[in-house]
Amino acid sequence: MEKEQNQSNIKNLSDEEDKNKDSELSNNSEKESQIQTEEKSQEEKILELEDKVARTFAEMENQRRRFEKEKEEAYEYGGFAFAKEALSLIDNLERSKQILLNDETLKNSEALKKTLEHLDIINKDLISIFSKNNIKQIESLNKKLDPNFHQAMMEINNDQKEPGTIIQEIQKGFTIKDRLLRPALVAVAKKTQNDEEKDQQNKDNLEKK
Repeated sequence: MEKEQNQSNIKNLSDEEDKNKDSELSNNSEKESQIQTEEKSQEEKILELEDKVARTFAEMENQRRRFEKEKEEAYEYGGFAFAKEALSLIDNLERSKQILLNDETLKNSEALKKTLEHLDIINKDLISIFSKNNIKQIESLNKKLDPNFHQAMMEINNDQKEPGTIIQEIQKGFTIKDRLLRPALVAVAKKTQNDEEKDQQNKDNLEKK
C-alpha cells in the first residue's frame, strides 16, 4: 500500500514537472514571438524613416533645381519688360523720320538731309546696343509669313510675289534670345482677283446671307 502511494506521488511529481516544462516552453515561445514582433516593428520603423529621409532629399533636390532654373531665367530674361518698352524709341525714330520726309517745306533741303543722317546714326546705335544684349530684329521682307514671328495686318494685291509673302513691314518685330519680344506687323501678298472671280465671290456672299 505504501509502495503504491509512493508511485502515485512520483507520478504526480513527474506530471507537475512536465507541466512546468510545458509552461516554461510556452513562456519562452511567447517571449521569442514578442521579441521577433518587436524586432520586426523596429525594422519597419527604420524602413519608414529611410523612406521619409529619401523623400525629403528628393524634394530638396527638386526645390534646388527649381530655384536654379528660376534664377537662370531671371538672369536671362530679367530685362524683358525694359527691352519691350525700349522698342518705342525705335518706333518714335521711324515716325519722326517719316513725318520729316512728308513735310513739303523741308523737302530737298540741307536741313532735312542732315537731320535724317543723325536719325539714322541714332537708329543704328540703338540696334547695335540691342544686338549686344541678344535683342535682334526679325527678318520680314520677302519672307513667308510665320505666325510665330509675324502678324499679318493686311493683304495687298500682288501677282509678282507668291501669296503669303511679306511685301511690307508696318512695324519691326524683335526677339530676345530664343523668346519673342514682339511680332513684326506686316502686309502680305495675295493674287489679284479678276472680274469673274469677284462676281462669283459676291454671288456666294449674297447666297450665304
